Amino acid sequence: MIKTLSIVIPAYNEGPTIHHILNKVKAVELMNGIGKEVIIVNDCSKDNTEESILKYKEENPELNIQYYKHEVNKGKGAALHTGIQKATGEYLVIQDADLEYDPEEYNVLLKPVTDGFADVVYGSRFMGGNAHRILFFWHSIGNKFLTFLSNMFTNLNLTDMETCYKLFETKTVQSLVLKENRFGFEPEVTAKISRVPNIRIYEVGISYYGRTFEEGKKIGWRDGFRAIYCILKYNLFSK
Repeated sequence: MIKTLSIVIPAYNEGPTIHHILNKVKAVELMNGIGKEVIIVNDCSKDNTEESILKYKEENPELNIQYYKHEVNKGKGAALHTGIQKATGEYLVIQDADLEYDPEEYNVLLKPVTDGFADVVYGSRFMGGNAHRILFFWHSIGNKFLTFLSNMFTNLNLTDMETCYKLFETKTVQSLVLKENRFGFEPEVTAKISRVPNIRIYEVGISYYGRTFEEGKKIGWRDGFRAIYCILKYNLFSK
């Protein structure tokens, strides 16, 4: 039985907008009366991210927000490591601080778990009939190639390994030794979770409201090459 869902949010220079995603997290009603624990990890932002979070926390005491910060910038993966280790809910979900993913779909991710089928659920941007913003052709090809390469080694048949929305049984993901501090988190955690004995991994279709680079998207081609390196490293050389 799930009593609490931990929602892990890495944040870097999201001061002007982070209240928008927190409002969405606050508004969503989780199935079966599941409670929410919001864990925000500020990765040494250079703007007013900390002030915005603390102000929101003070003005919304009914939302269980746990706030942590890094004294030096370590990267998104490192922020996720911190948030994962601090989580106390039976399950946790990763949520970016921008508005590309909709918290209203937490219940879509939770359903295979509450129905007794899944231990891990990935939210795929490439399956189902949900809304998707049309953006970059080569970016989508890159995502599909990385998923294909990952699947070759993990023997999974995911359609979207690089998705932000990943729901894990907390104690299982906490047991993994995760090392990637930046955007290598996705292929590393996928490689390592696939090797957990008897793990049940499901995938559900989700919406995607992508941002352009002008709107603040931070992932570039260097991150793609790093992902390829991590797929090879954590599937071939770090078992």
